[in-house]
Amino acid sequence: MQVTETLNEGLKHEFKISVPASDLDAKAGAKLVDLKDKVRLNGFRPGKVPVAHLKKIYGRSVMAETIDQTISDTNRQIFEDRGFRLAGEPKITMPTEKDQVEELLSGKTDLTYTVAIEVVPQIQLADFKSFSVEKPVVDVSDADVDDAIKRIAEGSRPYSAKTEGAAEKGDRVTISFKGTINGEAFEGGTGEGIQVVIGAGQFIPGFEEQLIGIGTGETRTLKVGFPKNYLNDKLAGQPAEFETTATLIEAPGETTIDDEFAKTLGLESLDKLKEAARERLTAEFAGATRQKVKRALLDRLDESHKFEAPPSLVAEEFNLMWNSIKAEMDSTGKSFADENTTEDAAKEEYQKIADRRVRLGLVLSEIGEKNKITVTDDEVSRAVIERARQMPGREKEVWDYYRSNAQALAQLRAPIYEDKVVDFVLELANVTEKKVSKDELFKDEDAEQTAA
Repeated sequence: MQVTETLNEGLKHEFKISVPASDLDAKAGAKLVDLKDKVRLNGFRPGKVPVAHLKKIYGRSVMAETIDQTISDTNRQIFEDRGFRLAGEPKITMPTEKDQVEELLSGKTDLTYTVAIEVVPQIQLADFKSFSVEKPVVDVSDADVDDAIKRIAEGSRPYSAKTEGAAEKGDRVTISFKGTINGEAFEGGTGEGIQVVIGAGQFIPGFEEQLIGIGTGETRTLKVGFPKNYLNDKLAGQPAEFETTATLIEAPGETTIDDEFAKTLGLESLDKLKEAARERLTAEFAGATRQKVKRALLDRLDESHKFEAPPSLVAEEFNLMWNSIKAEMDSTGKSFADENTTEDAAKEEYQKIADRRVRLGLVLSEIGEKNKITVTDDEVSRAVIERARQMPGREKEVWDYYRSNAQALAQLRAPIYEDKVVDFVLELANVTEKKVSKDELFKDEDAEQTAA
């Protein structure tokens, strides 16, 4: 066998490989000998079929199998000998001329092919003990608790039918709708007697806002886009239209916040309600703190690990983001000018984000691999259960979805792995707490989630 490297440019390599016909014939012959004891042919006792006869019947298919196995084994050996970690599937080029293929399958010519690959670069990890990370901390105030309870009260307030006037923000509208994507109805896209509080954020973005001004008995076509992370992969990122009819419009009334109100929520008293609200806010602030710390750490990892990311992985990540952005803009009717930018400028910005994401993904993977960080099946199962809890009444549907969808399960496993690696690095880093206001804690939250 002869291996010649014909390209070595950055992360891109290409090899030309030649395997003698005699080697292929020997491997194919061994397969035929092994086949002799397995096949049953009329006129021959088991195990007594001559190899020459088997070659006439199965020679071409056995040679094809031998060629595939030889290419796979040879490539793996080439990559292992050079310590390559592939960024994607190898691109193999073989002879396509009919005469060449026929001679190859007949064992009359050498196997000659080229394999082009893109590799993951060698990553030299930084000293994580030298990292300094600031942890913003917010104490839950009485005012925060009061505001939270007011929001709960607003969500529990009574409603009464409006005798005149159109729907406004805060009104509860009972609707019936039929959804379509590209003119075709889709599963789960219809509803009857559904109550929507305008501005509550119960429906996908853009849906509720388009109900403002609708009157009782009026029908409108609402144009929206499903979020890219929507549970149903077939709908995620898709633009949709909903033919929607308002059957009832109700205005909100007032709610008195007292012990009786707390009891309607299943709590003994207003004090118990305040305790519950404080616990929830504490958890919410802790989650925001976690996001800030994680973003700061990712920034530090980004600064400390500068290397060329595999172009194919960057292109793949960019395309995923860009297709989602375009779908969202198409569904909302927005343009780049509305965002005070141009398409070229936006592409350049998302190209940078894609490059950062790929590099950080490789760094986190390297840290996890070198420190034997893994995600257990129990951790994944708990994540599935948590997802199911978020969709009351559809628990079995969610469970079956993840159980039968390996890709969706991998998408659950990935953030668990990432968080475990982040926690590992934070254990080594110097983390200092800093008291901040609630506004500071939640400032630029959306922008951070986009860039992380």
